[in-house]
Amino acid sequence: MLRVRGHSAEVLIPNGEVNLLGQLCLPEAAPGLVLFAHGSGSSRHSPRNQAVAQVIRAAGIGTLLFDLLTREEEASEARTRHLRFDIGLLAHRLLGATQWIQHQAVTQGLSLGYFGASTGAAAALVAAAEKGTTVKAVVSRGGRPDLAGAALAQVTAPTLLLVGARDELVLRLNEEAFANLHCQKQLTLIPGATHLFEEPGTLEEVARLAAHWFQKHLPCND
Repeated sequence: MLRVRGHSAEVLIPNGEVNLLGQLCLPEAAPGLVLFAHGSGSSRHSPRNQAVAQVIRAAGIGTLLFDLLTREEEASEARTRHLRFDIGLLAHRLLGATQWIQHQAVTQGLSLGYFGASTGAAAALVAAAEKGTTVKAVVSRGGRPDLAGAALAQVTAPTLLLVGARDELVLRLNEEAFANLHCQKQLTLIPGATHLFEEPGTLEEVARLAAHWFQKHLPCND
């Protein structure tokens, strides 16, 4: 039996024919849980997502960081780059992890949110469109929401798009995607930031805004 309240646990998430490795952290009395969908070439160990997750947990909300690809798929992807833009596959993996979370006794009934980075943001939005009101909030960090295509119009979860003010190409793509979202939405520029938010204080601002968004939109489920 999974017991992680107040602790963290390494988990193995069955997903069709594969098993995905993850890290589940659940503060005591957490009202909700945020599932992370990382970008291309990354994993559950992404230092940027780990930094954001730490701030979200400090706000009292649980996090699940997991690998969207198996080790074998990651090795193949590093050579061919054939999976990083397979949004359908990434969204399918995220939906599988969501279903798994919903069936664990310790996480049943929690409000759920998605945090997506780069292409993971598109996967998060596609999955959110599929899950409907089950997903209460979505945050995109330097994401490619444009790659979610027609699913954008089906998203009902309040969605926050965070983009570096100096990330001109991604900003333009986010503005186009923002126009196609019909849910509660917000597009926020992080001053001085480029795509990877490496500039001093920029990632911290992303984490602060993300935590606030999830605190606002992940109420306790009755």
